[in-house]
Amino acid sequence: MHRCRLVLSACLLFVLSCSPVAAQAAIGVAMDDFSYTDTSAEPTNQTAAHERRLAAFMAALRRDIDADQRYRLVPSAQDGAAFKVIGGIQKTSTLVQWAKVAVIDVGAKKLVMDKLYSFRGDNDESWERAEVFVSREVMAALGTPAPVALAVFDFELEDMTAASAGASAGSDASYLAEVTGGVREALSQSGRYRIVDVGTEAARAGALRDCGGCEASIAQKLGADQSLMGVVRRVSRTEYTLGFQVRDAGTGAVLARGDSGLRMGADYSWKRGAVRLVRDRLIDSQ
Repeated sequence: MHRCRLVLSACLLFVLSCSPVAAQAAIGVAMDDFSYTDTSAEPTNQTAAHERRLAAFMAALRRDIDADQRYRLVPSAQDGAAFKVIGGIQKTSTLVQWAKVAVIDVGAKKLVMDKLYSFRGDNDESWERAEVFVSREVMAALGTPAPVALAVFDFELEDMTAASAGASAGSDASYLAEVTGGVREALSQSGRYRIVDVGTEAARAGALRDCGGCEASIAQKLGADQSLMGVVRRVSRTEYTLGFQVRDAGTGAVLARGDSGLRMGADYSWKRGAVRLVRDRLIDSQ
């Protein structure tokens, strides 16, 4: 009988830990849309552009907070919010925007963050960079490190075989795109990284594997904290190796790297191998 009670107790603890009640232990955070004021007195009406950029700014900020399982977004303090994030953005000229952001500890009824920022606001990229910075500050005020802004560049192919370069160029490009997409998805889903859009910046630099770490400076221009560059090395039609390295965007220092051993498999298995390598050597190792 005593043993049965222990088993039942253990089962009950397991069920409770997996129940929605346990999930609600995440700290509630409420966030209203930031206000927007234009005092630039410019003749051109840019209201539509401002509304679109502000909406994207708020969506990204909420996404950053919601990505961390220790927090959950709630409508208001009445719905269980422990913190409330408020703010407003003011346009004072063609280039200059000011953002006022505060984080309130609802229970203690006190400000844990109250800051004023200035940023360039005449294009989408500037707004995205401002959001990354504000997100980092807000997450720090909540007690959680903000996701690392990571520029994941397209994986490159280093073909060491004697095969004709043009024979499988189309399929190679398709499989490389799958590798890059799979790695970006795995890193984003980890909650530790925010993937920065690299656009066409890397294409202008040529092969990143031969540029001596130039991907770090490109990532810094894009507003990222770190860069990731990966290579698929084809040894034969059925053998390949994979490698990647992560650099600090500011200093260029290598922060992490991973290399697979010789693998058997065709090109359609590149994605599976790359995602596993990144999980083992970067995500899980942290």
